[in-house]
Amino acid sequence: MTKKLIDKYNSLPLQVKASFWFLICAFLQKGITSITTPIFTRLLNTQEYGQYSVFLSWQTILTNVITLNLFSGVFVQGLVKFEDRKRQFASAMQGLELTLCACWTVIYLLFHNFWNRLLKLNTPLMLSMIAIIWTSAVFQFWAVEQRVELKYRNLVILTTIASIGRPLIGIILILCSENKVLAMVLGMVIADVAAYAWLFFVQMRRGGVFYSASTWKYALMFNLPLLPHYLSMSVLTGSDRIMISNMVGSSEAGIYNLAHGVSFIMTLFNTALMQTIEPWLYRKIKEKRISDISAVAYPTFMLIAAVNLFLIILAPEIVAIFAPPAYYEAIWVIPPLAMSVYFMFAYCFFAVFEFYYEKTQLVMIATTTSAVLNIILNYFFIQIFGYKAAGYTTLTCYIIYAGFHYLFMRKICNEFLEGVQPYKLKYLLGITGVFLLCGFMFLLTYSHPVIRYTILVVLIVAAIIMRKTIIGFVKKMLSLKKQGKN
Repeated sequence: MTKKLIDKYNSLPLQVKASFWFLICAFLQKGITSITTPIFTRLLNTQEYGQYSVFLSWQTILTNVITLNLFSGVFVQGLVKFEDRKRQFASAMQGLELTLCACWTVIYLLFHNFWNRLLKLNTPLMLSMIAIIWTSAVFQFWAVEQRVELKYRNLVILTTIASIGRPLIGIILILCSENKVLAMVLGMVIADVAAYAWLFFVQMRRGGVFYSASTWKYALMFNLPLLPHYLSMSVLTGSDRIMISNMVGSSEAGIYNLAHGVSFIMTLFNTALMQTIEPWLYRKIKEKRISDISAVAYPTFMLIAAVNLFLIILAPEIVAIFAPPAYYEAIWVIPPLAMSVYFMFAYCFFAVFEFYYEKTQLVMIATTTSAVLNIILNYFFIQIFGYKAAGYTTLTCYIIYAGFHYLFMRKICNEFLEGVQPYKLKYLLGITGVFLLCGFMFLLTYSHPVIRYTILVVLIVAAIIMRKTIIGFVKKMLSLKKQGKN
């Protein structure tokens, strides 16, 4: 049996092997973070965990400002566009990124008191953040190059080392330090510098170009207009924890961060499924076979809804595993955040039309509007209802975000696809309505364990009865992946 599996694996095309291992890398990075959360929630109290979550939120937002996300779309496009000199292109991009990080470090040091008061972080934490941002960018440049060239072995090894090293060093430093937040952050810095910094010199040595006027201009002109989109996405995912910390307290931010982390575990499942479906969607749009999409979309929406409903119904048990009793209030925030994950997935089925026809200005409108609305709603509702309101404002904004993309998709279909629409609104509303109704009903059962466990047993029995349908759906997804590669 083992030999057959090995032979079957060896016979797979390189593209399929690479996709599998790149997915494993994503699970390693996110999965180990989730697995180690129960350790850190017991080593840090709610206030310390809240301070750490605020640090991560600011890091997410400032990464966009400092790096301009140069390791994102522009780098992939450049590696393909300038294939004859891709080594020089990669090293020049590393040079530009280092220059940006150095400039922002100088700006911070000159006005460090202002920045510390604004962000409510001290100098050691801020300098640590800049170091993490730079080393992470260095890794991303190298990792993108590996993915483009389908070289997965070294990427898997390095990802594994860094994913294990970060929490391990952090735990050791926390146990040896009184300032646990700084110790945890320094663990990240040490792990990242050790694992990633040397990659900068590898790409610089191979390319031999630090400064290239044409490359730097090309990259900046491409990514600067996208900065509002990148910033808005970061604000949409991270501003709630910052606002809770400032308006309510660090302890509440820590509890909310746990709920956010637990709820967003399912984004791993979203990513895995979307990586399979997305190439197939692009192919269908290219071939103008729009009517084929709904047959895959509706069952996929139902699957994502079901997975998130299982997480919602098990929220009390998951929180008990992930954290001590001080974090128990997190259960009341998990349902709206888990439902947000459904809309984060659903919007991809609409936005793919915008990306295919290069209507990126529409993407920016949807993202910026939703992010601004999120800040406004948080400001008013957190004051009125407390920190738990942030979960519901997040859900509201992701519903609006998905709604924007649905309307933009319809506009594009009318303009480029002779008015043919891939989905019927009544089916989308039906699936989504049932999902939301069930999610809020499960929330009401948290105070009635017998009812909740009865529902859980019924759902498990239903899954067993429908196992052939589920297995058939999985096989269909695998066949889509092969079609997307052709």
